[in-house]
Amino acid sequence: MAVLCTKRIGVLTSGGDSPGMNAAVRSVVRTALERKVEVCAIYEGYQGMVEGGDRISLMSWDSVGGILHKGGTEIGSARCKAFRTREGRLKAARNLLEHSIDALVAIGGDGSLTGADVFRAEWPELLKELVQAGEISQEQADCHPALAIVGLPASIDNDMYGSDMTLGTDTALHRITEAIDAISSTAASHQRTFVVEVMGRNCGYLALMGALATGADWVFIPECPPVDNSWEEQMCQVLKTGRESGRRDSIVIVAEGAKDRQGNPISAQSIKELLENRLDEDTRVTILGHVQRGGAPSVFDRNLSTMLGHAAVEYILEGTPESEPVLIGMRGNRIVHSPLMHCVERTSGVADAIAKGEYDKAMELRGNSFKEAYHTLETLMQAQPRTPEPGQKSLRLAVLNAGSAAPGMNTAVRAFVRLGIDKGHTILGIEHGFRGLIEGKIKQLDWLSVRGWATTGGSELGTSRKIPKAKDFYAIARHIEEYSIQGLLVIGGWVGYEAAYELYSQLDNYPAFNIPILCMPASIDNNLPGSELSIGADTALNNITEAVDKIKQSAVASNRCFVVEVMGRYCGYLALMSGLATGAEQVYLNEEGITLTHLQRDLSYLIEGFKRGKRVGLVICNENANPVYNSDFISALFAEEGQQVFQVRKAILGHLQQGGDPSPFDRIQATRFAAKSLEFLIEEAQKDSPTSAFIGLQAGQTHLFDLRDFPRMVDKDRQRPKHQWWLDWQLISRILSQPAAGACPTAGVCGS
Repeated sequence: MAVLCTKRIGVLTSGGDSPGMNAAVRSVVRTALERKVEVCAIYEGYQGMVEGGDRISLMSWDSVGGILHKGGTEIGSARCKAFRTREGRLKAARNLLEHSIDALVAIGGDGSLTGADVFRAEWPELLKELVQAGEISQEQADCHPALAIVGLPASIDNDMYGSDMTLGTDTALHRITEAIDAISSTAASHQRTFVVEVMGRNCGYLALMGALATGADWVFIPECPPVDNSWEEQMCQVLKTGRESGRRDSIVIVAEGAKDRQGNPISAQSIKELLENRLDEDTRVTILGHVQRGGAPSVFDRNLSTMLGHAAVEYILEGTPESEPVLIGMRGNRIVHSPLMHCVERTSGVADAIAKGEYDKAMELRGNSFKEAYHTLETLMQAQPRTPEPGQKSLRLAVLNAGSAAPGMNTAVRAFVRLGIDKGHTILGIEHGFRGLIEGKIKQLDWLSVRGWATTGGSELGTSRKIPKAKDFYAIARHIEEYSIQGLLVIGGWVGYEAAYELYSQLDNYPAFNIPILCMPASIDNNLPGSELSIGADTALNNITEAVDKIKQSAVASNRCFVVEVMGRYCGYLALMSGLATGAEQVYLNEEGITLTHLQRDLSYLIEGFKRGKRVGLVICNENANPVYNSDFISALFAEEGQQVFQVRKAILGHLQQGGDPSPFDRIQATRFAAKSLEFLIEEAQKDSPTSAFIGLQAGQTHLFDLRDFPRMVDKDRQRPKHQWWLDWQLISRILSQPAAGACPTAGVCGS
């Protein structure tokens, strides 16, 4: 019998489970099926590969329906000692060949990916041995001469080189911040200190970013242990000073792999005993443990996993069997391919440096953003600002919020105030945005006035949608002179940028405006120029996704299609990204527009899908997608035409998208922006002709853009940037939600 040289892809999850693994598996399967390539899931990781049989199963479109929002891994993961032996790998090779698999997408950490690379290197010899033993034919071996390997980094520790974030890290940070936010309230009630242990092994990312996001008072990470035993006195003094200044709670975060410079473990229990003995503190220990791994993945992890899974299949299909094994990661919202073993070696390099006591090297290997975050946190953890150096020039810098409130505004203000005061400058808070600047509602902020602001949503300074015009400029100029303001930070959305540009444009008429003005992007709409992500957008996406997950659960019971309207004005970012994260069948954007032909097509998909057994439908619509074909029209049309097979309900999520405490990402990004903004204002304020600018995140790095370029970079009528990077992801959204030829009869029939 002739052997069919069918190409199939195998997908497995290995090592510790991570939220987002299911989204990655779903993406791999549906992308491959859309490209008319078969996919086999390998259950229980390498253990299933060694055992074979029904542990290796052909997947269909509906095999991965309904798993996008689930934590853990539906195809399982297990430790496998057998795969570490050549005999075990020989069995694995035979089992893969029985299913015509000669390409693997391995989703896991460095150990799992190292095992995959060893397997790939041995593949030709394993095949030769199997042919000699008569377990496979020479024709089978000739059909599959090489094994293609693509690795996707999955680890809540974020300890894998080659990607800014690994699958599961963002979700773990959500769990940590939620837990510590909750702990802080009970700690304050009883004036207690809590020592919280988080995961991380040799990587302090979760501890460091968790401390930055929660406003913790002290942190221990493996990469930068205390220099000597003086840390005990230093920590106790900081916590004691904080108590004396009126703080009712103290939070100490310790990474599970933390040690001192002599290699002695620093445990949560030892810290508890130290604080009780030296400060007579009522101290409690909380070890978060595996709660950090569990639960539904965050929006970031769902979408990151989806992007990487799609890219993995594309790499396999576009390459050759001998293509170099790669790790596919994300750097600055862009997919990147890196040599797999180079990434594994660099990852191991950090652990080796820590083991050898080379801590400076370990910090270098973690990257600049890690180091900058640590140094920023060192300042923010202080109970009081440092004493300015003799002769240091003190500036008077002001900060205000403008436009609609965005989660993370308070975090940014707190960081700006404390970092500025620590450098010896005076920080002024302007209440109610530009309206407050016009009316002179300006007050000096001190170290304690921003206590607790790191974690709270809304805007404690207040905000307004006021854009100064005509006579307002005189009042603003007068107050700038009256309060001797030498630099202004504007934290806000479109209104803030437009108002700042108006002030900049009036420089020739008002000499008082000859100060640096910097705009920081804070808008849930994510519609600001120069920044791929705005503060508040991540929180809004998580709010939307959490609500839609609940809506879908309610819809399943009664064959319903929900039309969900989300914010964004004329920018479809929230609609597209929440649609991707929730598995929506259709997403309607202003950028793309809506036609009656589109609606008829989508309606046909829904009707046919429900007839074939579909139980829930989901359509997400940007609030300004179309002035005529709006969410009311779409709901009415679908309800009328589909009434024989399904019901329609409309949900307008409204301001719940803006509410709540900021997500970890928004807290961390707000703090980073604040540090960079302060540096810019200090530098420019000392120039005779200072520059004004807006700051943004581009390709994972912060960049500054001259404020005079604001009109050139935007579509003013639609209040959005001319270039919107995320539109490139529309195609992937369509692939995963629409039918694949031969895979699923119609869009969404087999689930989301």
